[in-house]
Amino acid sequence: MASWLTRPTAVAAAAVLSLALAACGSSDDASDAVRAPVGSVTTTTPEPSTEAGEGPSDEATDEQGDGHEDGGHGHGVEATKPKPLRPGEKRMTLSMPAAYTPSAPNDTGTDDYRCFLLDPHLAKDAYLTGTFVQPGNAEVVHHVILFAVPPDMVADAEAMDAGVEGEGWTCFGGSGLRDDDGLNSAPWLGAWAPGGKESVSAPGFGKKLAAGSRIIMQVHYNLLAGPGPDQSDTLLRLAPGTADITPLETMLLPAPVEMPCREKYADGPLCDREASIADLIARVGGAGNTNNALYLLCGGKPRASNTTSCDRDIWEPTTIRGVAGHMHLLGRSIKIEVNPGTPDAKTIMDIPIWDFDNQANKPIKPVTVDYGDVVRVTCRHVQWLRDKLPSFEGIPDKYVVWGEGTTDEMCLGILTVTRP
Repeated sequence: MASWLTRPTAVAAAAVLSLALAACGSSDDASDAVRAPVGSVTTTTPEPSTEAGEGPSDEATDEQGDGHEDGGHGHGVEATKPKPLRPGEKRMTLSMPAAYTPSAPNDTGTDDYRCFLLDPHLAKDAYLTGTFVQPGNAEVVHHVILFAVPPDMVADAEAMDAGVEGEGWTCFGGSGLRDDDGLNSAPWLGAWAPGGKESVSAPGFGKKLAAGSRIIMQVHYNLLAGPGPDQSDTLLRLAPGTADITPLETMLLPAPVEMPCREKYADGPLCDREASIADLIARVGGAGNTNNALYLLCGGKPRASNTTSCDRDIWEPTTIRGVAGHMHLLGRSIKIEVNPGTPDAKTIMDIPIWDFDNQANKPIKPVTVDYGDVVRVTCRHVQWLRDKLPSFEGIPDKYVVWGEGTTDEMCLGILTVTRP
């Protein structure tokens, strides 16, 4: 797709899209770490394809070794230790204030997105140099994203938290806080998805947290895995705000999802795009409108296809230092390219067979891009995985669009970047 937006239009589109695009990331279990009260600090002494459908050839070549055989959900978390602290770093464990039992917030659907406000009690500026999410109930936790809440937005976050009975608040499509440029510089601090390990920034890099900041922990619960309370926590690795550290930012590269029903199911009630989007909105509210907003960002018009992409123009000097991708269970492959189709073309991530259980962010040799360069994300999804995965048992084909639910899909590239 051509990237055709002017800068003001692109910013407006990003504002419309300031979704909490489902994340991937890297974390570790740290099952041996002590669960501490909210905001407590523990200091440790540093240690040294085909487009519209799948033909027989696709199924014959792709069905084996796809990384989906166990259903992609309901995994226990492997017990591993966090990495050793480096000089000047300390650890802080933040826990959900109390256990939360997920349920469908609109009395329909199979997913619950819940945001919990955590207070690290930062009296001084600090750098976040590592994150590591420990799901309390890995059977129902689909993924976790950590968002920064700057001091000038803390009152808004507290108001949202106080305005809802029980722990946290419903947050389909985002944390609920305003975000003027949520794609080019997302307020993401870290994430966990199945297969993740502890995420630790390279020496000399970190994400700035101003004194008085809070953290929102957004948890996506997959209700298909059954009921059950959860009390997840996150382990933060912090360095002093006075340290010689280059700030890291997160850039999000979403692309549309427009996967049609297989021909033999094409008369199904949700095989029409508009009907499928209406069903999504009934389940997740206004966040379901993302599908049309994506075309403000990516250009073009909706077209049924198993493969979609989006080009993003670069507006300022940027150095890409890490890459990751995110799709759900029907994802098949994902690729991120710089300046595709030109003599300077470079592929910075290529996952030919998507594995939902391996979504870790990967550091790369730094790639510098500048004004006028293009970054493209391309995803491919397939419907035949429905026949193999327990999560889709009894759920017929539908026209699959971008959505927050476990049985919806996403196409998302995630770049860890620095800027002058």
